[in-house]
Parts: sequence; C-alpha cells; structure tokens
Amino acid sequence: MRRRAAEYRRPVRRRYSDWIWGVLVLFAIAALALFVLHHNYQEEVQNLMQESNINIGLSNGSSNFTEEIMSANSFARQISDQMTLAKAYVIIAKEHNNLQLAWEFSSKIRKCQLLLSEASMRGEPITVDEARPLVEGLAKLIYKAQDAHFDIATTIMTMKSHIQALEERVHAATAQSTAFGQLAAEALPKSLHCLNMKLMGDWLTSPTMQELAKEKQNSPRLVDNNLYHFCIFSDNVLATSAVVNSTVSNADHPKQLVFHIVTDGITYGAMQAWFHRNDFKGSTIEVQSIQDFSWLNSSYSPLVKQLLEPETRSFYYGTPQDLKEIKFRNPKYTSLLNHLRFYIPEIYPLLEKVVFLDDDVIVQKDLTPLHSLDLHGNVNGAVETCLESFHRFYKYLNFSNPIISSKFDPQACGWAFGMNIFDLIAWKKANVTARYHYWQEQNTDHTLWKLGTLPPGLLTFYGLTEPLDRRWHVLGLGYDMTIDNRLIESAAVVHFNGNMKPWLKLAISRYKPLWERYLNQSHPYVQDCLRS
Repeated sequence: MRRRAAEYRRPVRRRYSDWIWGVLVLFAIAALALFVLHHNYQEEVQNLMQESNINIGLSNGSSNFTEEIMSANSFARQISDQMTLAKAYVIIAKEHNNLQLAWEFSSKIRKCQLLLSEASMRGEPITVDEARPLVEGLAKLIYKAQDAHFDIATTIMTMKSHIQALEERVHAATAQSTAFGQLAAEALPKSLHCLNMKLMGDWLTSPTMQELAKEKQNSPRLVDNNLYHFCIFSDNVLATSAVVNSTVSNADHPKQLVFHIVTDGITYGAMQAWFHRNDFKGSTIEVQSIQDFSWLNSSYSPLVKQLLEPETRSFYYGTPQDLKEIKFRNPKYTSLLNHLRFYIPEIYPLLEKVVFLDDDVIVQKDLTPLHSLDLHGNVNGAVETCLESFHRFYKYLNFSNPIISSKFDPQACGWAFGMNIFDLIAWKKANVTARYHYWQEQNTDHTLWKLGTLPPGLLTFYGLTEPLDRRWHVLGLGYDMTIDNRLIESAAVVHFNGNMKPWLKLAISRYKPLWERYLNQSHPYVQDCLRS
C-alpha cells in the first residue's frame, strides 16, 4: 500500500496526544495545589494542639456545650469523631477475633465518653491537656488497626453488612410496633369492660327496666318524620353516650331529637340500662339488637355469606405476611355493625331522612339544619376529603381491575363516612342497597379493595353524593396531631378516626378533652370503673 505524502497525512494523532498532555498538566497543577493546602491545614491543626492558650470560641465558661461539640475546631468534636471511627473498629476487631484490640478500643471509648460527660456537666470546654492523651491514644490505636489490614475497603464492607442487619431489625421492630398498636386499638379497655358488666347486672336483675324498654319500642316518636332522627351502630356504651350527649347538648331543641341505636347481643343489656338510667335532655332513644334482624342473613346479604366462608375468615383472621396487610386484615372490618350503614332503609322503613353518626365522633354544633339541606336529588350528603390527593378514588380502589377502571374516575373525590345525612326516599328510588350487594359480590376475592366500609361506600354512592361544607365534619383526631385549632373550633362534628380513640390510653392528649367533656364522669359506675 502506497503511503501519502507528508503534507497530506492526517495530524489527528498528534492533536489528540497534545490534548492528553494538556489535561495531565492541569491535573498535576491541581494536585500540587491540594497538597500545599492540605499541608498548611495539617500545620494549623498541630499548632492548635500545641498552643494551650488558644481555644477558639470556647474561652467563655458560659458557652453552650452543644455548640462546642458541633464546632469543627473544638477538642470535643475531634474526640467525638475519633470515637465514631473507634466504635467501627471495635466491631471489625471482634469479627476478626482480635479481642485484645477490641478491648483497647473499648477502654479508650469509655474514657472519651467520661471526659465528654464531665465537660458537659461543668459547662466548660475541654482543655488541651485533657484532650491530648485521648486523641493521641486513639490515633495510635486506629493506626494499629489499619496496620492489621483493617483497611478502608474492609471497613466499608463490614459497616455495610451491619447497616443491612440494622435495617432488618428496624423493619421487624416497626412491624411489631404496628401489630401491638393495632391490638391496643382493637382491645376493649378494662374500664369499659367493667362498665358493661355492672350495667348488664342491672339489666338482668330489673324486670321493670325490661318492660319499659319494650314499651319504648312502640313509641310513635320513633317514626315521626317531623322530628330529627339520628342513627348510631356501636357496641361501645361510653362512646355512644358521648355522641348522644354531645348532640343533645348542642341542639337548639333537644326534645325534638330521636336516636336509633343498634348494638350486638352481648352489649344490648348494658346499652339499654345506660340509656334508661341517664337523662339526655328529653330526647327519645331507641336501642335495638342486631340479632333481632332476621332478614340480615346469608341468603340476603353477600357479606354475611362471605363471612361464613373459610377463605374470608382466613383473610381477616390469618397471620399477615406483609407489614402493610396488618391494618387491612383488621377483623373490625367484618363486623356487621360496621356494615349496617348500608341497610338503614331496611332498619327504619318509615323514616324519610336520617343523620348517621359514627361512635367516635363528638358533636359541637346543632345538627338539625342537616335535615333541611337540599341534596339536589342525591342520596348521601357528606364532606369531601380530596383537598389532598390521598383521598381520591385511586387510593382506595384497584384501578388495574377493568371492573373498576371502566366505571369510575380514579381522580374522583373521596368523602367521609362518620357524619352523613341520608335521604331514604332517594335511597330506595336508586336501590342503593342492591348496588352495595353487587359490589360486595364482585369483591369476593378481595382484589377490588381491602380496607373497611369506605371503599364500597365510594362505589355504592358514586354519583349519588352531595358535597357538604367542610365545617360540618372535621376528621383526623385519631391520628393527626397537627390539626389547626381554628378548624376544630369551627367544626360541627369532630371525628376521632384512626387508632388513637379518645377512650384509649393511645389517645392524643391534645384532643381528648373534647371527648371527656361529654362523658358522664359523675356516674358512680364510671367513677368506679375508671379508678380500677
């Protein structure tokens, strides 16, 4: 092959070589500059250690020790940094079975901790004479450890494995804490159990009380649509009492209020005795047992049918494999009392409007105006909760399922269960209970939603919900410690939704007085049980 003439040859390689050399020269200059700066810095540090009369920022005896230990030039900071490195070498030395070196590091660490503690107690800075032997001693040990081939690569790998082990322990502790918190939230407190037992004793030994309860069931006030009707489904006597007491205490005309309470067979006698023995400003109170609803059976309700199936019981009562599943598998979500809200027209067939209240709410204003609100043909009046993106449909429902994605908008606004005004005439016209049954049947495999009654409520009342002013219902007092006081004060109803219920020791102390205000603490049974 014939070579080109010299004037036609490409000078690419020469230009590329010049560029490389230029970069190398720049790096060399930068390295030299860094070396000089580092050398000067080392001299300054040595001078600082040698000059006992220099103690930057620490000559004043009133100086804050926290400021000293945060200062990069203080002896306390130097000792603290060396201790951190020494603790890492203790672990590494033990893993390499160098127990002598580990003991020497531990001894120095204890002396450093003692000096830092004494300096903190006396409020004075650490002197050069105090710091020098410890700093020099730790420096020699660290050099000794490095000389024993505990190099930086070994240190990094060892510490990485320990960090992973710590993360696993933290995860396990978090799971355990969540499980214990869930158990504490679900368990019936000793005081409430005590109250139930005393009230049940009264009910069983008082035939007169039982006769009066039967007579109240035939009161014409229970079906009078000129009065204001409220329904509460609960097995908690004190909580239900607080809801009723707060409602009548803030009503303009409490004698026009009618409360329909449904509880389970175990609590029925205690609930009857409590509301028979206590006055609630002349309001009418009806107590029923869910066991008396013979129509609520497996042939009518898909939920009742599912609860009898082994798969459903295993889902809710089995051991969760994932931390996130703990709250989803709470057995309270299978409680018929919790799902009774979808059967209100069946329970009260002659009523036209009713306000539904959860047992963990407190009423602060007159709720009778709710009955006269125009719902514009809708069934459910509720406060929307989508001021933050968390409360939109896609957070509650599985939109990867075509049954959900084809019928609903993932960005649709969620709303609150706990204080709702229901138009029962519109409910029957829209056949809302049948819609609820449909969605329960679609979710037999628990893939459409997992948590509580709100997801099926969002589906059931989709397109049938009228947004209310948010001041009607403020949520979060059972988990959020940062709610604005002005928002709470302006609320008609405050809701302790979450695990930190006001009757539990888990309660948020800031909000608990809102609930205790309506607790009849003068009742002898309450006094006895709260002391026990």
